[in-house]
Amino acid sequence: MSEQKPALLTQPQRKIKNRLDGSVSARRLRSWRPVLENLNSMISNGGLALLARAREMVVNNGYVANAAEAFSSSMVGDGIKPSPLIEDDELRKLVNRLFLEWTWQSDSEGITDLYGQQAMIGREMFVAGECFARIRKRFTGDGLVSPVQIQLLQSEMLPYETVDLPNGNRLRSGIEFDKIGRRVSYHFYSHHPGDITDRATIGRTIVPADEICHIYKPLDAGQVRGLSEIAPAMIKLFLLDQYDDAELDRKKTAAMFAGFVTSEPGDDVFDDEEDGLLPLEPGLLQQLNPGQNIVFSEPADVGSNYEAFQRRVLLAASAAMRIPYHMVTGDVSDANYSSLRASLVDYRRRIGQLQYSTIIHQFMRPVWGVFLEGIYLNGKLNVTQEEFDRIKAANFIPPKWDWVDPLKDISAAILEMKHGITSRRKVVESKGSDIEEIDSEVAADLKRAEDLGIQFGDSGAMQLTINLNEV
Repeated sequence: MSEQKPALLTQPQRKIKNRLDGSVSARRLRSWRPVLENLNSMISNGGLALLARAREMVVNNGYVANAAEAFSSSMVGDGIKPSPLIEDDELRKLVNRLFLEWTWQSDSEGITDLYGQQAMIGREMFVAGECFARIRKRFTGDGLVSPVQIQLLQSEMLPYETVDLPNGNRLRSGIEFDKIGRRVSYHFYSHHPGDITDRATIGRTIVPADEICHIYKPLDAGQVRGLSEIAPAMIKLFLLDQYDDAELDRKKTAAMFAGFVTSEPGDDVFDDEEDGLLPLEPGLLQQLNPGQNIVFSEPADVGSNYEAFQRRVLLAASAAMRIPYHMVTGDVSDANYSSLRASLVDYRRRIGQLQYSTIIHQFMRPVWGVFLEGIYLNGKLNVTQEEFDRIKAANFIPPKWDWVDPLKDISAAILEMKHGITSRRKVVESKGSDIEEIDSEVAADLKRAEDLGIQFGDSGAMQLTINLNEV
Protein backbone atom coordinates (compact mmCIF):
# COMPACT_ATOMS: atom_id res chain seq x y z
CA MET A 1 0.00 0.00 0.00
CA SER A 2 1.49 3.30 -1.10
CA GLU A 3 1.91 6.14 1.40
CA GLN A 4 -0.40 9.10 0.76
CA LYS A 5 1.04 12.59 1.18
CA PRO A 6 -1.16 15.16 2.83
CA ALA A 7 -2.62 17.68 0.44
CA LEU A 8 -1.45 21.30 0.83
CA LEU A 9 -4.10 23.53 2.25
CA THR A 10 -5.07 26.44 0.06
CA GLN A 11 -5.76 29.99 1.28
CA PRO A 12 -9.56 29.54 1.61
CA GLN A 13 -9.06 26.35 3.65
CA ARG A 14 -6.79 27.81 6.34
CA LYS A 15 -5.66 31.06 7.83
CA ILE A 16 -1.99 31.73 7.07
CA LYS A 17 -0.04 32.60 10.20
CA ASN A 18 1.76 35.91 10.19
CA ARG A 19 5.41 35.17 10.84
CA LEU A 20 6.71 38.74 10.48
CA ASP A 21 7.46 39.72 14.07
CA GLY A 22 7.34 43.42 13.35
CA SER A 23 3.81 43.24 11.98
CA VAL A 24 2.05 41.14 14.62
CA SER A 25 -0.24 42.61 17.28
CA ALA A 26 1.04 40.62 20.24
CA ARG A 27 0.90 41.86 23.80
CA ARG A 28 4.11 43.90 23.58
CA LEU A 29 3.14 45.55 20.29
CA ARG A 30 -0.58 46.01 20.87
CA SER A 31 -0.22 49.75 21.52
CA TRP A 32 2.10 50.31 18.56
CA ARG A 33 -0.23 51.23 15.69
CA PRO A 34 1.52 53.77 13.44
CA VAL A 35 -0.29 55.25 10.46
CA LEU A 36 1.17 54.43 7.06
CA GLU A 37 1.87 58.03 6.04
CA ASN A 38 4.02 59.41 3.26
CA LEU A 39 7.07 61.43 4.28
CA ASN A 40 5.73 64.43 2.37
CA SER A 41 2.62 64.40 4.55
CA MET A 42 4.72 64.20 7.72
CA ILE A 43 6.92 67.12 6.69
CA SER A 44 3.94 69.19 5.55
CA ASN A 45 2.03 68.62 8.80
CA GLY A 46 4.89 68.98 11.27
CA GLY A 47 7.53 70.83 9.29
CA LEU A 48 7.12 74.25 10.91
CA ALA A 49 7.13 72.96 14.50
CA LEU A 50 10.13 70.73 13.79
CA LEU A 51 11.98 73.61 12.12
CA ALA A 52 11.30 75.99 15.02
CA ARG A 53 12.63 73.45 17.52
CA ALA A 54 15.70 72.75 15.40
CA ARG A 55 16.45 76.49 15.16
CA GLU A 56 16.16 76.87 18.92
CA MET A 57 18.32 73.83 19.67
CA VAL A 58 21.18 74.90 17.40
CA VAL A 59 21.30 78.22 19.26
CA ASN A 60 20.85 76.98 22.85
CA ASN A 61 22.20 73.42 22.88
CA GLY A 62 26.00 73.18 22.76
CA TYR A 63 26.04 69.64 21.37
CA VAL A 64 23.72 70.51 18.48
CA ALA A 65 25.66 73.71 17.73
CA ASN A 66 28.90 71.74 17.61
CA ALA A 67 27.33 69.05 15.43
CA ALA A 68 26.06 71.68 12.97
CA GLU A 69 29.52 73.20 12.60
CA ALA A 70 31.12 69.74 12.26
CA PHE A 71 28.63 68.76 9.54
CA SER A 72 29.13 71.99 7.59
CA SER A 73 32.92 71.90 7.78
CA SER A 74 32.99 68.24 6.74
CA MET A 75 30.62 68.82 3.85
CA VAL A 76 32.24 71.95 2.44
CA GLY A 77 35.52 72.66 4.24
CA ASP A 78 37.29 75.47 2.43
CA GLY A 79 35.10 74.99 -0.62
CA ILE A 80 34.04 72.58 -3.37
CA LYS A 81 35.83 73.90 -6.46
CA PRO A 82 35.38 73.26 -10.19
CA SER A 83 38.14 71.87 -12.37
CA PRO A 84 37.18 72.60 -15.99
CA LEU A 85 37.97 69.89 -18.53
CA ILE A 86 39.36 72.31 -21.12
CA GLU A 87 42.17 71.04 -23.32
CA ASP A 88 43.40 74.52 -24.28
CA ASP A 89 45.76 75.42 -21.44
CA GLU A 90 45.47 79.20 -21.86
CA LEU A 91 41.66 79.08 -22.09
CA ARG A 92 41.47 76.89 -18.99
CA LYS A 93 43.66 79.32 -17.02
CA LEU A 94 41.48 82.22 -18.17
CA VAL A 95 38.26 80.48 -17.07
CA ASN A 96 39.78 79.55 -13.70
CA ARG A 97 40.95 83.13 -13.10
CA LEU A 98 37.56 84.61 -14.03
CA PHE A 99 35.76 82.13 -11.78
CA LEU A 100 38.04 82.97 -8.86
CA GLU A 101 37.30 86.67 -9.32
CA TRP A 102 33.57 85.98 -9.56
CA THR A 103 33.50 83.90 -6.34
CA TRP A 104 34.24 87.16 -4.47
CA GLN A 105 31.14 88.73 -6.09
CA SER A 106 28.72 85.81 -5.95
CA ASP A 107 26.87 86.76 -2.74
CA SER A 108 23.95 89.06 -3.54
CA GLU A 109 24.21 90.49 -0.02
CA GLY A 110 27.96 91.06 -0.29
CA ILE A 111 28.63 89.38 3.08
CA THR A 112 30.76 86.41 2.00
CA ASP A 113 32.05 84.64 -1.10
CA LEU A 114 30.83 81.56 -2.95
CA TYR A 115 32.60 79.17 -0.60
CA GLY A 116 31.17 80.97 2.42
CA GLN A 117 27.74 80.46 0.83
CA GLN A 118 28.53 76.76 0.48
CA ALA A 119 29.26 76.62 4.21
CA MET A 120 25.93 78.33 4.95
CA ILE A 121 24.16 75.82 2.72
CA GLY A 122 25.81 72.93 4.59
CA ARG A 123 24.68 74.36 7.93
CA GLU A 124 21.13 74.91 6.67
CA MET A 125 20.98 71.35 5.37
CA PHE A 126 21.82 70.10 8.86
CA VAL A 127 19.47 72.40 10.78
CA ALA A 128 16.52 72.81 8.41
CA GLY A 129 17.14 69.91 6.05
CA GLU A 130 17.18 72.18 3.02
CA CYS A 131 18.29 75.52 1.60
CA PHE A 132 17.21 77.52 -1.43
CA ALA A 133 19.67 79.38 -3.66
CA ARG A 134 18.08 81.89 -6.02
CA ILE A 135 20.03 82.77 -9.15
CA ARG A 136 19.73 86.53 -9.60
CA LYS A 137 20.49 87.80 -13.12
CA ARG A 138 22.22 91.19 -13.22
CA PHE A 139 22.86 93.80 -15.89
CA THR A 140 26.10 93.66 -17.84
CA GLY A 141 26.84 97.19 -16.66
CA ASP A 142 26.83 96.25 -12.96
CA GLY A 143 30.58 95.64 -13.02
CA LEU A 144 30.42 91.89 -12.27
CA VAL A 145 32.78 89.40 -13.88
CA SER A 146 29.69 87.34 -14.73
CA PRO A 147 26.32 89.16 -14.54
CA VAL A 148 24.80 86.78 -12.00
CA GLN A 149 24.68 86.51 -8.20
CA ILE A 150 23.38 83.97 -5.69
CA GLN A 151 20.82 84.76 -2.97
CA LEU A 152 20.36 82.19 -0.21
CA LEU A 153 16.87 81.70 1.21
CA GLN A 154 15.98 79.81 4.39
CA SER A 155 13.40 77.05 4.53
CA GLU A 156 10.89 79.34 6.30
CA MET A 157 10.67 81.48 3.18
CA LEU A 158 8.67 78.73 1.43
CA PRO A 159 5.31 78.00 3.12
CA TYR A 160 4.04 74.45 3.53
CA GLU A 161 0.97 75.17 1.44
CA THR A 162 -0.81 72.60 -0.74
CA VAL A 163 -3.65 73.72 -3.04
CA ASP A 164 -4.95 73.21 -6.57
CA LEU A 165 -4.11 76.22 -8.75
CA PRO A 166 -6.45 77.77 -11.34
CA ASN A 167 -4.04 76.90 -14.18
CA GLY A 168 -4.46 73.17 -13.49
CA ASN A 169 -1.14 72.81 -11.68
CA ARG A 170 -0.83 71.82 -8.03
CA LEU A 171 1.01 73.64 -5.27
CA ARG A 172 2.68 71.06 -3.00
CA SER A 173 4.41 72.42 0.11
CA GLY A 174 4.98 75.73 -1.64
CA ILE A 175 6.32 74.21 -4.89
CA GLU A 176 4.23 74.36 -8.06
CA PHE A 177 4.16 71.15 -10.13
CA ASP A 178 2.66 70.75 -13.58
CA LYS A 179 0.39 67.90 -14.62
CA ILE A 180 3.26 65.52 -15.37
CA GLY A 181 5.10 66.21 -12.10
CA ARG A 182 7.71 68.75 -13.22
CA ARG A 183 8.64 71.65 -10.95
CA VAL A 184 7.38 74.89 -12.47
CA SER A 185 7.92 77.55 -9.80
CA TYR A 186 8.44 78.27 -6.11
CA HIS A 187 5.92 80.45 -4.22
CA PHE A 188 8.12 82.23 -1.68
CA TYR A 189 7.20 84.78 0.94
CA SER A 190 8.50 88.21 -0.04
CA HIS A 191 10.06 88.59 3.44
CA HIS A 192 11.06 86.25 6.23
CA PRO A 193 7.93 85.63 8.36
CA GLY A 194 9.94 85.41 11.58
CA ASP A 195 12.11 88.53 11.17
CA ILE A 196 10.67 91.28 13.40
CA THR A 197 13.34 93.73 12.21
CA ASP A 198 11.74 93.76 8.76
CA ARG A 199 8.32 95.36 9.13
CA ALA A 200 7.43 95.27 5.45
CA THR A 201 4.13 93.66 4.52
CA ILE A 202 4.67 89.99 3.73
CA GLY A 203 3.46 89.09 0.26
CA ARG A 204 4.22 86.31 -2.19
CA THR A 205 6.91 86.08 -4.87
CA ILE A 206 6.64 83.42 -7.56
CA VAL A 207 10.09 82.43 -8.86
CA PRO A 208 10.55 80.14 -11.89
CA ALA A 209 12.05 76.76 -11.04
CA ASP A 210 15.03 77.25 -13.34
CA GLU A 211 16.13 80.19 -11.14
CA ILE A 212 16.11 78.14 -7.92
CA CYS A 213 18.58 75.58 -6.63
CA HIS A 214 16.74 73.49 -4.04
CA ILE A 215 19.48 71.80 -2.01
CA TYR A 216 18.31 68.92 0.20
CA LYS A 217 18.92 65.22 0.78
CA PRO A 218 15.97 63.14 -0.45
CA LEU A 219 15.32 60.21 1.87
CA ASP A 220 12.36 58.73 -0.02
CA ALA A 221 11.44 58.59 -3.68
CA GLY A 222 9.19 61.53 -4.55
CA GLN A 223 10.19 63.58 -1.49
CA VAL A 224 9.40 67.26 -2.06
CA ARG A 225 10.99 69.08 0.90
CA GLY A 226 13.99 68.43 3.15
CA LEU A 227 14.03 67.01 6.67
CA SER A 228 16.30 68.29 9.46
CA GLU A 229 19.25 66.08 10.39
CA ILE A 230 18.47 66.87 14.04
CA ALA A 231 14.98 65.33 13.84
CA PRO A 232 15.82 61.73 14.96
CA ALA A 233 17.87 63.01 17.93
CA MET A 234 15.77 66.01 18.92
CA ILE A 235 13.79 64.48 21.82
CA LYS A 236 16.80 62.79 23.44
CA LEU A 237 18.93 65.93 23.27
CA PHE A 238 16.14 68.15 24.58
CA LEU A 239 15.41 65.87 27.56
CA LEU A 240 19.13 65.42 28.30
CA ASP A 241 19.55 69.20 28.32
CA GLN A 242 16.67 69.51 30.79
CA TYR A 243 18.18 66.75 32.94
CA ASP A 244 21.56 68.50 33.03
CA ASP A 245 19.91 71.80 33.97
CA ALA A 246 17.96 70.10 36.77
CA GLU A 247 21.15 68.53 38.15
CA LEU A 248 22.95 71.88 38.09
CA ASP A 249 20.07 73.61 39.88
CA ARG A 250 19.87 70.83 42.45
CA LYS A 251 23.59 71.00 43.20
CA LYS A 252 23.52 74.80 43.37
CA THR A 253 20.57 74.80 45.77
CA ALA A 254 22.12 72.10 47.96
CA ALA A 255 25.45 73.96 48.09
CA MET A 256 23.74 77.06 49.51
CA PHE A 257 23.07 75.19 52.79
CA ALA A 258 26.45 74.76 54.46
CA GLY A 259 25.02 73.61 57.77
CA PHE A 260 22.15 73.83 60.23
CA VAL A 261 22.18 74.87 63.92
CA THR A 262 20.01 72.75 66.19
CA SER A 263 19.01 73.56 69.78
CA GLU A 264 16.81 72.34 72.58
CA PRO A 265 13.22 73.58 72.67
CA GLY A 266 12.86 76.97 74.36
CA ASP A 267 16.52 78.06 73.96
CA ASP A 268 17.16 81.56 72.62
CA VAL A 269 19.78 80.49 70.13
CA PHE A 270 20.64 83.63 68.13
CA ASP A 271 20.89 86.46 70.64
CA ASP A 272 23.94 88.07 69.03
CA GLU A 273 23.48 87.17 65.39
CA GLU A 274 21.67 89.38 62.89
CA ASP A 275 18.77 87.68 61.09
CA GLY A 276 19.52 84.44 62.95
CA LEU A 277 22.52 83.55 60.75
CA LEU A 278 25.94 82.44 61.95
CA PRO A 279 28.93 83.77 59.97
CA LEU A 280 30.91 81.27 57.89
CA GLU A 281 34.52 82.31 57.26
CA PRO A 282 37.79 80.42 56.59
CA GLY A 283 39.47 79.24 59.81
CA LEU A 284 36.59 80.44 61.98
CA LEU A 285 36.00 78.96 65.46
CA GLN A 286 32.36 79.41 66.27
CA GLN A 287 31.20 79.42 69.91
CA LEU A 288 27.69 78.08 70.41
CA ASN A 289 25.27 78.62 73.27
CA PRO A 290 24.54 75.75 75.64
CA GLY A 291 22.23 73.21 74.02
CA GLN A 292 23.19 74.18 70.43
CA ASN A 293 24.75 71.87 67.87
CA ILE A 294 25.80 72.20 64.20
CA VAL A 295 24.78 69.60 61.63
CA PHE A 296 26.55 70.10 58.29
CA SER A 297 24.71 69.65 55.01
CA GLU A 298 25.52 66.55 52.99
CA PRO A 299 23.76 66.99 49.61
CA ALA A 300 23.21 63.85 47.56
CA ASP A 301 25.70 63.27 44.75
CA VAL A 302 24.64 62.60 41.15
CA GLY A 303 25.97 59.08 41.52
CA SER A 304 28.55 57.05 39.65
CA ASN A 305 26.17 56.27 36.78
CA TYR A 306 25.62 59.88 35.73
CA GLU A 307 28.54 60.10 33.32
CA ALA A 308 27.87 56.67 31.82
CA PHE A 309 24.20 57.52 31.35
CA GLN A 310 25.00 60.84 29.71
CA ARG A 311 27.55 59.22 27.40
CA ARG A 312 25.07 56.55 26.35
CA VAL A 313 22.41 59.16 25.49
CA LEU A 314 24.93 61.23 23.53
CA LEU A 315 26.09 58.14 21.65
CA ALA A 316 22.50 57.45 20.60
CA ALA A 317 21.98 61.09 19.61
CA SER A 318 25.21 61.15 17.60
CA ALA A 319 24.20 58.01 15.75
CA ALA A 320 20.78 59.53 15.04
CA MET A 321 22.42 62.63 13.55
CA ARG A 322 24.90 60.37 11.68
CA ILE A 323 27.94 62.17 13.09
CA PRO A 324 30.74 60.48 15.08
CA TYR A 325 30.44 60.88 18.83
CA HIS A 326 33.76 62.66 19.27
CA MET A 327 32.79 65.28 16.67
CA VAL A 328 29.59 66.07 18.55
CA THR A 329 31.04 66.14 22.06
CA GLY A 330 34.76 66.75 21.55
CA ASP A 331 35.38 63.77 23.85
CA VAL A 332 38.24 61.54 22.65
CA SER A 333 39.17 60.15 26.06
CA ASP A 334 38.21 56.57 25.15
CA ALA A 335 39.33 56.74 21.52
CA ASN A 336 42.52 55.59 19.85
CA TYR A 337 43.97 55.88 16.34
CA SER A 338 42.23 52.76 15.03
CA SER A 339 38.80 53.53 16.47
CA LEU A 340 38.90 57.15 15.28
CA ARG A 341 39.94 56.14 11.79
CA ALA A 342 37.29 53.41 11.57
CA SER A 343 34.52 55.83 12.54
CA LEU A 344 35.81 58.52 10.18
CA VAL A 345 36.06 56.19 7.18
CA ASP A 346 32.34 55.42 7.33
CA TYR A 347 31.43 59.03 8.10
CA ARG A 348 33.49 60.39 5.23
CA ARG A 349 31.92 57.89 2.85
CA ARG A 350 28.50 59.29 3.78
CA ILE A 351 29.72 62.87 3.46
CA GLY A 352 31.23 62.09 0.06
CA GLN A 353 27.89 60.75 -1.10
CA LEU A 354 26.17 63.93 0.06
CA GLN A 355 28.77 66.16 -1.55
CA TYR A 356 28.20 64.71 -5.00
CA SER A 357 24.44 64.16 -4.79
CA THR A 358 23.51 67.49 -3.16
CA ILE A 359 26.07 70.32 -3.07
CA ILE A 360 27.67 69.44 -6.41
CA HIS A 361 24.63 68.18 -8.33
CA GLN A 362 21.99 70.53 -6.94
CA PHE A 363 24.08 73.69 -6.45
CA MET A 364 27.55 73.83 -8.02
CA ARG A 365 26.58 72.27 -11.34
CA PRO A 366 23.87 74.87 -12.17
CA VAL A 367 25.95 77.71 -10.71
CA TRP A 368 28.91 76.75 -12.90
CA GLY A 369 26.62 76.74 -15.92
CA VAL A 370 25.17 80.23 -15.34
CA PHE A 371 28.66 81.59 -14.58
CA LEU A 372 29.98 80.33 -17.92
CA GLU A 373 26.96 81.71 -19.77
CA GLY A 374 27.53 85.06 -18.12
CA ILE A 375 31.20 85.41 -19.09
CA TYR A 376 30.36 84.17 -22.61
CA LEU A 377 27.61 86.77 -23.05
CA ASN A 378 29.91 89.42 -21.57
CA GLY A 379 32.39 88.71 -24.35
CA LYS A 380 35.14 87.54 -22.01
CA LEU A 381 35.50 84.24 -23.89
CA ASN A 382 36.67 84.47 -27.50
CA VAL A 383 35.16 81.17 -28.58
CA THR A 384 32.44 80.02 -30.94
CA GLN A 385 29.13 78.58 -29.72
CA GLU A 386 30.30 75.08 -30.61
CA GLU A 387 33.54 75.56 -28.65
CA PHE A 388 31.60 77.02 -25.72
CA ASP A 389 29.36 73.96 -25.53
CA ARG A 390 32.47 71.76 -25.22
CA ILE A 391 34.03 73.70 -22.32
CA LYS A 392 31.03 73.39 -20.01
CA ALA A 393 32.17 70.02 -18.66
CA ALA A 394 34.03 70.13 -15.34
CA ASN A 395 35.03 68.00 -12.39
CA PHE A 396 34.17 69.33 -8.95
CA ILE A 397 36.80 68.80 -6.28
CA PRO A 398 35.66 68.48 -2.66
CA PRO A 399 37.99 69.60 0.15
CA LYS A 400 40.72 67.23 1.22
CA TRP A 401 40.39 65.02 4.26
CA ASP A 402 43.07 65.45 6.92
CA TRP A 403 44.17 62.21 8.58
CA VAL A 404 45.83 61.59 11.90
CA ASP A 405 48.88 59.98 10.24
CA PRO A 406 49.34 61.57 6.77
CA LEU A 407 52.65 59.78 6.11
CA LYS A 408 50.89 56.40 5.92
CA ASP A 409 48.28 57.77 3.52
CA ILE A 410 50.89 59.36 1.26
CA SER A 411 52.88 56.13 1.17
CA ALA A 412 49.73 54.18 0.30
CA ALA A 413 48.88 56.67 -2.48
CA ILE A 414 52.39 56.33 -3.98
CA LEU A 415 52.06 52.54 -4.01
CA GLU A 416 48.65 52.76 -5.69
CA MET A 417 50.02 55.05 -8.39
CA LYS A 418 53.09 52.87 -8.89
CA HIS A 419 51.01 49.75 -9.49
CA GLY A 420 48.42 51.47 -11.67
CA ILE A 421 45.57 51.24 -9.17
CA THR A 422 44.93 54.97 -9.35
CA SER A 423 46.20 58.05 -11.17
CA ARG A 424 47.99 61.20 -10.06
CA ARG A 425 44.87 63.17 -10.97
CA LYS A 426 42.77 61.15 -8.54
CA VAL A 427 45.34 61.48 -5.77
CA VAL A 428 45.74 65.24 -6.27
CA GLU A 429 41.98 65.78 -6.41
CA SER A 430 41.53 63.76 -3.22
CA LYS A 431 43.66 66.44 -1.56
CA GLY A 432 41.34 69.17 -2.80
CA SER A 433 43.64 70.48 -5.56
CA ASP A 434 43.53 70.79 -9.35
CA ILE A 435 46.23 68.69 -11.03
CA GLU A 436 46.76 71.19 -13.86
CA GLU A 437 47.30 73.94 -11.31
CA ILE A 438 49.67 71.77 -9.26
CA ASP A 439 51.72 70.77 -12.31
CA SER A 440 51.99 74.39 -13.45
CA GLU A 441 53.17 75.47 -10.02
CA VAL A 442 55.72 72.63 -9.78
CA ALA A 443 57.09 73.44 -13.24
CA ALA A 444 57.33 77.13 -12.34
CA ASP A 445 59.12 76.27 -9.08
CA LEU A 446 61.60 74.01 -10.86
CA LYS A 447 62.35 76.62 -13.53
CA ARG A 448 62.82 79.35 -10.93
CA ALA A 449 65.13 77.14 -8.86
CA GLU A 450 67.16 76.27 -11.96
CA ASP A 451 67.44 79.92 -12.99
CA LEU A 452 68.64 80.88 -9.51
CA GLY A 453 71.00 77.93 -9.26
CA ILE A 454 69.20 76.46 -6.23
CA GLN A 455 69.60 72.77 -5.44
CA PHE A 456 67.65 70.92 -2.80
CA GLY A 457 68.85 68.02 -0.67
CA ASP A 458 67.12 64.73 -0.03
CA SER A 459 64.66 66.43 2.29
CA GLY A 460 63.77 69.15 -0.20
CA ALA A 461 60.35 69.33 -1.76
CA MET A 462 61.83 69.28 -5.26
CA GLN A 463 62.97 65.68 -4.78
CA LEU A 464 59.34 64.66 -5.23
CA THR A 465 59.84 65.02 -9.01
CA ILE A 466 62.42 62.20 -9.00
CA ASN A 467 59.73 59.57 -8.57
CA LEU A 468 57.36 60.90 -11.24
CA ASN A 469 59.01 58.90 -14.05
CA GLU A 470 58.95 55.75 -11.93
CA VAL A 471 55.23 56.21 -11.23
